[in-house]
Amino acid sequence: MKLIRFGPSGKEKSGVLIDGQRLDVSASGLVYNEDFFANQGFEKLAEWLKAHQDGAPVLGEDVRLGAPICRPSKIICIGLNYSDHAKEAGMTPPSQPVVFFKATSAMVGPNDDLIIPKDSQKTDWEVELAIVIGKKASYVTRERARDYIAGYSLHNDYSERAYQIEHEGQWVKGKSCDTFAPLGPFLASQDEIQDVQDLNLWLTVNGKKMQAGNTKNMIFSCDYIVSYLSQYMTLLPGDVISTGTPAGVGLGFDPPIYIKPNDVIELGIDGLGSSKQVAKRYTP
Repeated sequence: MKLIRFGPSGKEKSGVLIDGQRLDVSASGLVYNEDFFANQGFEKLAEWLKAHQDGAPVLGEDVRLGAPICRPSKIICIGLNYSDHAKEAGMTPPSQPVVFFKATSAMVGPNDDLIIPKDSQKTDWEVELAIVIGKKASYVTRERARDYIAGYSLHNDYSERAYQIEHEGQWVKGKSCDTFAPLGPFLASQDEIQDVQDLNLWLTVNGKKMQAGNTKNMIFSCDYIVSYLSQYMTLLPGDVISTGTPAGVGLGFDPPIYIKPNDVIELGIDGLGSSKQVAKRYTP
């Protein structure tokens, strides 16, 4: 099943994507939040669709998509999880996952504008596979990790490199600016993805290919990451885990390349669709 949310920002309704068609399922009363994932939401939605799919309104292609889930309790990110990205960053591949957080207020729809932060000169891109947690997870074994995953989504982990690296302290400052976490276009349940560790990822800027990778090159697999994080914190239904990016980020070029106003960033992952953001300069 593929979940979408649609409508004006802050007023999104629930929908699904079936056979390429966007359907409004808000009449089901289901909202894609923590309660949905914790209480058999997929099963309840499937039952509702059996009875009501034929009468569900079809959405036009011009309807705005929001992030496919409501604001989660946390967005957890894994840094340097592709060896080629660690190399371009001039860092040794980690022996344990590098963990940092991204503010949930950064989450927006997949095709919303990217707002370059005030005074920013080093806003960068990162195409990533995101895991969405399906049930409360604490001290989960790697063998059982898949039982705790609701599904997967496309994420662009935008970063302001000066804030992240030069302003000292933790990376979160360079990761949490408004619009820095476009998610979607949809959340795909696990059964929609044949092999999550063999998915192509790509990103272009103004039509030029910048990133091209595959999840088989992750240093730490999705199952490992879920198990690892659950040893240190409770993962709640709806939580997002962004699993790292392959080589080709702006910081890795010589000289570095950073996002400018009116740049168009497009990205995608096999089976998880694509998204597009247009960069705009912050205005008060």
